[in-house]
Amino acid sequence: MKKNHVDVIIMGAGLSGIGAACHLQRKCPDKSYIVIEARNSMGGTWDLFRYPGIRSDSDMYTLGYNFKPWTNPKVIADGPSILSYIKETAIDYKVEDKIKYNTKATEIRWSTKESLWMVNCINTKTNESVAYTCNFLESCLGYYKYEKGYTPDFNGMDKYKGTIIHPQLWPENFDYTNKEVIVIGSGATAVTLVPALTDKAKHVTMLQRSPTYVVSVPNKSLFPKKMNELLPAELMYTINRTAHVGISMLQYSLSRAQPEMMKKFFIKSPTKELSNGYDVATHFTPKYNPWDERLCVVPEADLFKAINKGKASVVTGQIDTFTKEGILLQNGEVLKADIIITATGLELQMIGGVKIFIDGIEPNPNDAIVYKGMMIKDVPNFVFVVGYTNASWTLKADLASSYFCRLINETEKQHKKIFVAKSDKPIETEPLMDFKSGYVQRAIRSGNLPKQGTKAPWKLKQNYIYDALTLNYGKIKDGYLKFV
Repeated sequence: MKKNHVDVIIMGAGLSGIGAACHLQRKCPDKSYIVIEARNSMGGTWDLFRYPGIRSDSDMYTLGYNFKPWTNPKVIADGPSILSYIKETAIDYKVEDKIKYNTKATEIRWSTKESLWMVNCINTKTNESVAYTCNFLESCLGYYKYEKGYTPDFNGMDKYKGTIIHPQLWPENFDYTNKEVIVIGSGATAVTLVPALTDKAKHVTMLQRSPTYVVSVPNKSLFPKKMNELLPAELMYTINRTAHVGISMLQYSLSRAQPEMMKKFFIKSPTKELSNGYDVATHFTPKYNPWDERLCVVPEADLFKAINKGKASVVTGQIDTFTKEGILLQNGEVLKADIIITATGLELQMIGGVKIFIDGIEPNPNDAIVYKGMMIKDVPNFVFVVGYTNASWTLKADLASSYFCRLINETEKQHKKIFVAKSDKPIETEPLMDFKSGYVQRAIRSGNLPKQGTKAPWKLKQNYIYDALTLNYGKIKDGYLKFV
């Protein structure tokens, strides 16, 4: 078994991992580091997902890094453009030569005696074991399993004679020309796939158990074209970013304070865009309040346009069973299809499923308590990145990685070796995510998620401005964060 040491290890070379490496190079330039990546390429989600129409569900002014302007005119960007942006960032900041591809972390072990992390890995090509040690460790492994998505165990799936695909495992060069397609689901993936598939498919049906809030957004800057062209790119990026942060926070706050008002506001989008007489009440009016689940955005009303053209349709109902030729609903309706796509969600997985040991003991994930939405109580020299549920992922990723650098520098400044969040008193807890999405609720029921506290700094506020002020400028010493 090979053994190597660096100051910092970043796990994952996706959007978060590349950003973390850039922050580290900018703010801790004297620290040696590597980025370990299980796959043979960078990009994470944006390299893994290859289904038609793959795109962001957040604006790129906030999904982009805070240090690297997004200059593409498309605000809701396609997957290949986002992947190019990540790769360009890695080149600009000379990150790529720090990445060790085909290196999958299997377990991480902290030694208090040595003040070191050991990261045990396996080479995904050769099956060879390799171990690295580091002083500080950051997980940018996301929150879901890369190996497979979530597909419910529908009755009669084995009877169906057509093709069943989960978008996460989209076959290369798959031909759906002139086919009848059913997309099961109503989340971001489904509303992306449906209009994209209408380019070749005979017809696409979005089959949903219940409606989701779907809102049309313009796919361009909120500001005049001349303004974007005349002002420096960096300044214009900051202006656009600030505007989008403000709008998203206002929408979320109003949704929590005035849910009935915001319900009416969001329902205006399908009501306005769809042809007269369309049953918006059945297909686009959810029973839950806005932001109990994530909003779905459709750039330039592409989903609604596909429906208006007759190329796509929405069916709302419960599946009774799959049949040889399609799906039978509980109300007796039969939907025929050559292809069924199960856009039914992700399988949540914290820290990439990597096992954690602290001085030889494996903690129970359900007993773990999160500090500031990025650290775990009693786990030293470790930060993990999980984005916001009510805003762009990268807003939180940037903050977490920047704060990680602050902690490293403060530890060194104090001539210490360890930073760790602790509490002498019991902490009242609640679920980590106050979100009703299926993948979150399944993970909570499984007992594999850490918890959060009911008060700061153990509670994640889901408020970017509060976090930005606290993490970027607030005092590090708060009575809970210790340096040893």
